[in-house]
Amino acid sequence: MNPVRIVIIAKAPIAGFAKTRLIPALGAQRAAELARQMLRHTVTIALAAQLDGVELCVTPDAADPSWANLDLPQALQWSAQGEGDLGMRMARAARRCVDRSKSVLLIGTDCPDLTADVLKSAATALNDHDAAMIPTYDGGYVLLGLTRFDASLFSNIPWSTNRVAALTLDRMRQLGWRAQVLATQHDIDEPDDLQRLPQSWLSH
Repeated sequence: MNPVRIVIIAKAPIAGFAKTRLIPALGAQRAAELARQMLRHTVTIALAAQLDGVELCVTPDAADPSWANLDLPQALQWSAQGEGDLGMRMARAARRCVDRSKSVLLIGTDCPDLTADVLKSAATALNDHDAAMIPTYDGGYVLLGLTRFDASLFSNIPWSTNRVAALTLDRMRQLGWRAQVLATQHDIDEPDDLQRLPQSWLSH
């Protein structure tokens, strides 16, 4: 079985750039602070899963000053998302891993309930499946695991809608892939989602 690499697709936690849909409820600065906390949480659990390395795939790229003072672990490997919509950025990261004979878990930073054990379960699913997914209650997904690559999973997807997970799974069925769907989780995108955060995360 191929080694499984975790790739975190992340925006720099800059006010007015990260978690913009939460700005009406939190303001730009508090939304950015929450983004920073969720980023750190995601990095921590990804490293704790002890799979085949953790890559932080970022925008803007790692040379941007916005990344300089976040005190992230040295164990992280860094890459740039590059240009294009979310699908193009994710596709680029997925293809890079698969081309290097690695399976990949693509995750964002929006799911406070994601744990190292859940990541391990997704990686284990890839032992006998082509793909694994953790869908969200709003119709998206917080994790996409792949042992192989096909561009159709990322192209012409209506991102940030309730059709993302279903359409992606339908594309997998068309490819004849076996996909393991794990337990649905909540992500934090809209003001109504804030009630699902640990209270301490909003205590600033």
